[in-house]
Amino acid sequence: MAYTPRLKQEYKERVVNALTDEFGYKNVMQVPKLQRIVVSRGIGAAVADKKLIDNSVEELSNITGQKAIATISKKDVATFKLRKGMPIGAKVTLRGERMYEFLDRLITTALPNVRDFNGINATGFDGRGNYSLGITEQIIFPEVNIDRVKKIEGMNITFVTSAETDKEAKSLLTELGLPFKKN
Repeated sequence: MAYTPRLKQEYKERVVNALTDEFGYKNVMQVPKLQRIVVSRGIGAAVADKKLIDNSVEELSNITGQKAIATISKKDVATFKLRKGMPIGAKVTLRGERMYEFLDRLITTALPNVRDFNGINATGFDGRGNYSLGITEQIIFPEVNIDRVKKIEGMNITFVTSAETDKEAKSLLTELGLPFKKN
C-alpha cells in the first residue's frame, strides 16, 4: 500500500464532507482544494554577496524537502545597484504529497514555535481564494540548524487554492488546521 500524508487523508475523509455541508456543493469536484504552496524569500543583500543566495537555497531546500531555485531580477534598478539577470531571491513550489507534508509540519511544529503566537492574520487573502502568510524568522522550523544561520531572515508562504471566494478558502484552510486569529 502506498503512503498517503496525514493531511491528505484527512482532506479526503473529513474536510470534503465539512465543506460540502457548509457551502452546499452539489458535486465533489466543486469542493475547493489546495493546489500548491509556494515558499519564497527575497534577499536584497545578495547584490553585494552572492553566497547569500546559495545559503538561502540550501535553507529553503532543507525546510521544504524539495530543491529550491534562485530567482533572478527581471529588470535593472539603478538605485539598488541591481542589473537584469542577477539572482535576488529563492523559491520552492510544492505540490502533491510534499505540499501536504510541509503543511503538516508548518501547522504542528513550526507555527507553535513562534514567540507570542496567538494565530495568524486572516487579512492575507487576495480576493481570488489564495492566502499569503509572512514568517519573520526561519529558525521556527526544526530542520534549520541554528548554529549555521548567519542572519535571521523571513519568508513568504502562499497557499494557492481552487476556491472561488476568500470565504471558501478560509474555511478550507481552517479545516486543514491553519490557526487563524479569533476576531
